[in-house]
Amino acid sequence: MIKKTLFLLLIGMIVFACSQDESTAPEENNDAFDRKAMLVNWADNIIVPSYTAFNTEGNNLVSATNSFTQNPTVETLQQVRLTWIEANLAFQHVSMFEIGKAEALNFRNRVNVYPTNASEIESLIADGNYDFSLPSTIDAQGFPAMDYLINGLASSDEEIVAFYTTNGNAQNYKDYLNTVAETISTLTETVLNDWNNGYRDTFVNNTSSSASGSVDKLANDYVFYYEKALRAGKVGIPAGVFSNEPLPETVEAFYKEDISKQLALEALQATQDFFEGKKFNGTSKGESFKSYLAYLNTIKNGENLGNLITTQFGITKSNVEGLNTNFTVQIESDNSKMLATYNELQRNVILLKVDMLQAMDISVDYVDADGD
Repeated sequence: MIKKTLFLLLIGMIVFACSQDESTAPEENNDAFDRKAMLVNWADNIIVPSYTAFNTEGNNLVSATNSFTQNPTVETLQQVRLTWIEANLAFQHVSMFEIGKAEALNFRNRVNVYPTNASEIESLIADGNYDFSLPSTIDAQGFPAMDYLINGLASSDEEIVAFYTTNGNAQNYKDYLNTVAETISTLTETVLNDWNNGYRDTFVNNTSSSASGSVDKLANDYVFYYEKALRAGKVGIPAGVFSNEPLPETVEAFYKEDISKQLALEALQATQDFFEGKKFNGTSKGESFKSYLAYLNTIKNGENLGNLITTQFGITKSNVEGLNTNFTVQIESDNSKMLATYNELQRNVILLKVDMLQAMDISVDYVDADGD
């Protein structure tokens, strides 16, 4: 009888606790911060201009690639490389915006999943039949695939050009390279057109402070990008944080070798600029995560949370600047510096994912499976 009574009491306590959680969990955060002003600043001054710039670079990449495949020389190869770098840098400013059409198209993964699968690329080139919309080709397209095709086929420029001239599959190599560049451009144009033809208004008018609102959704996309694509993808995975040993072959732009730091710095600056509401290619700032935190007067350890996050961005940037231009060389010569940089990146994961989202009453909507 005593056991039965205790059991019923325990059940009652559990039910009461659950009912308390349900009744006290608000569906919406009803603070008076002007979310629409922030959404307008994001859309009109940052997101759309960033996509517009990247779309231009994508078109330039297609033109340079076509010029090379029509006349494969060392000079036209070098021009493709320069255009590829510029487009890759521009991509770092849009990669975090996996919302709307970008989410539907799996945009970030199709443009920049690395390491690329060189053996799969060679197999597809030999076959001459491929469909980049298929999930199975996700690691055989985008910037990493182009990296292999213009930097990694051989050790000298002349030998690389030979793949597009005297190789028995030269035409297939040309077609594949053109298709990769065209796919990057087409995907980008599709996303940009969606923003310019209705989605912008849908985005800025969805001011709900619930999980389905634009602020909550983009906040999650932003933090996910910082945590998974920037912190883990660019630094943590190559440094061996999630494995038993370093994996230098997984660095971004592996075949180019000397721009991995440049890409990381560009991405880090882009994420900081967005956090602070800085206009794309400008100096003025509008409503942002940082101004939202200031409005909420969010204090951590006696300091304004927004200022703490900005300070940590600066500390992390200094760490990245101290790394070798080639992350592969850095990992192989002194991986402790890569691990230290990862730790600085991780500090802002806590500030953004835990402190900022809690202050804004935003729930994390993705599963964290990397153990941090």
